[in-house]
Amino acid sequence: MQTPKALFFDVFGTLVDWRTSIAREAEAILRPLGHSLDWLAFADAWRGEYQPAMEDIRSGRLAFCKLDVLHRRNLERILPRFNVAGLSEDVMRHLNLAWHRLDAWPDSAPSLARLKRKCLIAPVSNGNISLMVDRARRNNFPWDAILGSEIAGDFKPKPRVYLAACAAFDLPPSECMMVAAHSNDLASAAKNGLRTGHIARPNEHGPGRGETMPTVPVDAAGVDLEDLVGKLGL
Repeated sequence: MQTPKALFFDVFGTLVDWRTSIAREAEAILRPLGHSLDWLAFADAWRGEYQPAMEDIRSGRLAFCKLDVLHRRNLERILPRFNVAGLSEDVMRHLNLAWHRLDAWPDSAPSLARLKRKCLIAPVSNGNISLMVDRARRNNFPWDAILGSEIAGDFKPKPRVYLAACAAFDLPPSECMMVAAHSNDLASAAKNGLRTGHIARPNEHGPGRGETMPTVPVDAAGVDLEDLVGKLGL
C-alpha cells in the first residue's frame, strides 16, 4: 500500500487511556474533600454523556461549542448521581480540566515520533484545540497541527470534520489515513474517501471491553499503534 502523506488520529481511547486517567483525577480532587465513590464508575458515567451531548450539536438543536463546555455540562449532570454537591467553582473548573490531563497508552508517543519522520500527523478529534495542546505537551505527542472539531465547527462523524482536516494539509482524502480504535469512526472516514487504520485497545472501557479488531473493512490494522506503523512500512 502506498504510504499516506498524512495520518489523522482519533485521540480519546485511541491514543490516551481516558478511563483510568479520569478515575485517578477524580479521586485526587474529590477524596480530600471527603467524597468516596466508585471512581471508575464515575469516569464511565461522565464519558457516557459524551455522545448524547454532541448529538444535540450534530443535529442542529444547539449551536457548536467546545468540548470543554460540553464536558462541564455533563459533569454537572452526573455529580448528583454520586451524591456529590457543593463543590466550589475552582474545584469544578479543575475537575473539568481533568480531560486535559489524560495519560497516553505506552506505545502512543514513540510511535507518533516514528511516523512524523515520514508523514504529516495531526489529531482529528472532537476535543478542542487547548485540550489537544495540553494533552500533547503532557504526553510528548509531536503533532504537525491540531485539527478536528474546532477547525470544522462540528463533531465527528460529520463529513466536514474529516474533509476539513484534509483541506488543511492541501491533500485529497485518498492521500490521508484516519487512525482510530473505533470502527464507527473509521467507517465514517472511509465514506469520505480517507484510507483507514485500526488499532486495538481491548481495555479502553475496562478489561476486555474495547475493540480487539475492526468490525468494518479497513486498509490496515494493528494490535497497537507500533504494530500498525510497522504494517505501513514506516
